[in-house]
Order: sequence, then structure tokens, then C-alpha cells
Amino acid sequence: MNPAIAFPALSPEVFSITLWGFEFALRWYALAYIAGLLIAWRILVVLMRRPALWGGQAPMQPAAVEDLLTAVVIGVVLGGRLGFVLFYQPGYYLAHPLEIVKVWQGGMAFHGGLLGVVVAGLWFCRRHAVSPLRLADAFALATPAGLMLGRIANFINAELWGRPTTLPWGVIFPGPEAQNCPGVIGPCARHPSQLYEAGLEGLLLGLVLVVLLRRGALLAPGRLLGTFLAGYGAARFFVEFFRQADAQYITPDNPLGHVIGVAGYGLSMGQMLSLPMLAAGLWFLWRAR
Repeated sequence: MNPAIAFPALSPEVFSITLWGFEFALRWYALAYIAGLLIAWRILVVLMRRPALWGGQAPMQPAAVEDLLTAVVIGVVLGGRLGFVLFYQPGYYLAHPLEIVKVWQGGMAFHGGLLGVVVAGLWFCRRHAVSPLRLADAFALATPAGLMLGRIANFINAELWGRPTTLPWGVIFPGPEAQNCPGVIGPCARHPSQLYEAGLEGLLLGLVLVVLLRRGALLAPGRLLGTFLAGYGAARFFVEFFRQADAQYITPDNPLGHVIGVAGYGLSMGQMLSLPMLAAGLWFLWRAR
């Protein structure tokens, strides 16, 4: 038997209570979103209180961050959910439209959430006469912590796991779908791709942005934004080589779930969505020069 790590005894729920016959539960996934937004709020407030980082004047008053956070929460939830519906399972939700509103059951797409934040941010900037590019730089610095927490929550939920592997850090995720590994005899270990993403998109990218901040990156509008977009796009593109593709794209003739491909080589949906981010990030970095 290949060496592997048994999935730890983790529950998707932090706690649950029953009141008047109804069960209410706080899930790690929801807690990750809440904590990520609170961390982002605090980072934005700190940045707006330090005008020296911006070359003399911050783009907005610290008190306005609360209004911005409200718009961002709506953008994240609507964009993330609609992105998941449209990018990954349009056929299912077209047949079951009432399922779209059940966000508590999971199913959020980062790329959709990003588009939701962009729309919410542009609306806020237009209403409050704030520079969109400078605010985007602040957003870039405030986002990686939430990404890291979200990916850790995905691991706790035993979802979005990776492809089968014989590496010693492979994890034996529970459930019939995770154990459906053609050609594998015995327990099937998979890449803990959620933790790969937490480390790359969250921790590493966040540290890079902090280093750039300390070196005066906010004095060049677009530098932090470009670094975030290019960094996330590159990290997600890389991790997709180890992440299990969505079931609707996997067929006997396409076991890796490529959306486009030739002669066994191709790109997954996550890679297709990451390429525009990478290109946009490089453009913003060039512009910031």
C-alpha cells in the first residue's frame, strides 16, 4: 500500500443548535468568509489611516470603509454564487433554479466573486469619488488572508480535492466520489490541492504583497493590483494540474476534464478563467512602471 495520510476527524460544522424544531449550524466555510471579510475590513482601515503610504493622502476616509464592506459582501456572495452556477454547473441549475439561492450548501466560484467585487467597487468609487485603481491596490492587499481561510475551509469540508497521487502527503478523503479512482486498488489518496492553494494564493501571495507595500508599492498605482492578479492567476493555473476537474467535464475520453484540448493536452475551466487574470495582472504591472 502506498503511504498516505488519513483524513482527520473534522466536521464541516463549528457547532449546531436546535431551536423550535429547526437546526441552526455555523459552518467553517461560512466562518472563513466572515473572518476573511473582517480581516479585509481591518486592513483597509489601517491603510486609510496611513496617508504616508499613499504619498500624502489616502484615497478615502477610514469611516467610509464600512459602507464599502457592505457593497463588497453583496458583490462577493452574488458574484461568487452566479459564477459557480454559470461557469461550472449551468445545466444542473437550469433544471433546478431554486437550488441557486441555497448558498449555505456550498458552491462559490472565486472568479465570479472577483467580478462581483469589481462591480461593487466601481459602484462605490463612482458614488464616493474614489480612485478605482488606488482602491483596487488596497483590495489586493486585503484579499489573500480570506483566500487562505476559504481554502482551508474547503479542506475541512473534504471538497475540491486533487487528483489521485502516490506521494506520501496524499490524503485519503472520505466519500464515494473521492474514492472513485479508476485503476487504484484499496484506499485512494489524492493531492490536498485545497492546501496547495491556501499556501500559494493565500500565504505566499499575501507575503509578497506585504513586502511590496513596505517598499512603497502604493506610490505606483496598479502595482499591488497587478501583482495580485498575476500572482493568483499563475498560482491557480499551476494548482489546476493537481486539482480534480469538475465532474461535468470528465468523460471516458477526457479523464482530466479539459475544457479545450488536443492530443491529450489541454486546459481546465479553472485555467481558462485564470489566463485573463494573469494577462490583466501583467498589463497593470507594465502600466505601473
